[in-house]
Amino acid sequence: MISKYRELFNTQFTEKKYQEFKDDIASDFNYLPTFRLGETPFFISKELKAQLIEGCNDVIAFIQKNDFKSLTNKSLELNNTVPNEDEHTTFLAIDFGICEEDGVLIPKLIEVQGFPSLYNYQMHLYEKFKNHYPFLNELTPFINTIEPQEYLTILEEAICNHHPKENVILLEIEPEKQNTKIDFYYCKRDIGIPIVCVTELIKKGKQLFYKNATGNEILVKRIYNRVIFDELDLRTDLRLNFSFSDDLDVEWAGHPNWFFRISKFILPFLKGKYCIETTLLSDLAVIPQDLENYVLKPLFSFSGTGVIFHVTKKDIEAVVDKELYILQKKVNYLPIVHAPEGKVKAEVRILCVWKKGDAAPTLLCNLVRLSRGEMIGVKFNKDKDWVGGTLGLFER
Repeated sequence: MISKYRELFNTQFTEKKYQEFKDDIASDFNYLPTFRLGETPFFISKELKAQLIEGCNDVIAFIQKNDFKSLTNKSLELNNTVPNEDEHTTFLAIDFGICEEDGVLIPKLIEVQGFPSLYNYQMHLYEKFKNHYPFLNELTPFINTIEPQEYLTILEEAICNHHPKENVILLEIEPEKQNTKIDFYYCKRDIGIPIVCVTELIKKGKQLFYKNATGNEILVKRIYNRVIFDELDLRTDLRLNFSFSDDLDVEWAGHPNWFFRISKFILPFLKGKYCIETTLLSDLAVIPQDLENYVLKPLFSFSGTGVIFHVTKKDIEAVVDKELYILQKKVNYLPIVHAPEGKVKAEVRILCVWKKGDAAPTLLCNLVRLSRGEMIGVKFNKDKDWVGGTLGLFER
């Protein structure tokens, strides 16, 4: 996208340097992430950056609508409802595939999530890339060209809301077993909040407590929620001392309801040049004849679970809960990243934070996934190089 930096990077890249880069990441916690680390950043031009921002603002304008909650109440009826929902989401992740349409490059909205992503890890990934490619200091992963410390200050305020650190927890299901635990480690180190498993919480009346390293019970005032209900519902082996449906005296950094409200559920409502034709299966009047041009997706799954890429009429007819699926037009991902061998597709996730009291979310950072397969995702990119998780870099 920015030929100057692509040429510089490719000229300096070696497999040895890539291994040193991975070793550098692993050195912080004696742990290398289980997801594949992309060899390269994605260099984003000013033109594409402007398009991404415009696309994000279109999504945000819809979420800010006065009737947004009434439009999305059905998403809670179809899933779980947690009491004490706040006025707006704390976290917002907006995914765009870098595509070609009518011969022109354009980002197309793939998914929206009212849920945290790898906010802490992405900042450190930027530092690791700079360690091995110093010229990258001329670029930034931050939308508003803020500095890393300012980024952390904004993130800390969103997560903690000025509560003492010991009273704020990062909550997850068996966090030590999650693929995203590198982000948890950085969050604990950067912000200073403990990582707690859902099974470790103790309920007393309407309050929750956890035990610190010395065994003392500490009151939980705010939860940085990383729990996905999809996983929680499947884990019948877990024994919790509380229920998410309890009326608890606790604040949420990322109230669970927003995971459902801001999800693929809103894609059929969204229109515009960056949006993809998307239809709720229950609203589908006629099954299209050209199903090879469509993808069938469950509304509330995570990490691509349940997506049918080569959809057939039988697949659609077999869906029982048609309110829980969408049929989405395929888009033409443009192989745009020049790797040493061939070109690679890219998907950009813009990471936003909506602090309490702010009128709108702040676009902060980004995450990029590179792919050589039909879709973005591990199963489509096995045994391939120059694919996986990375970040986009903008000109300052």
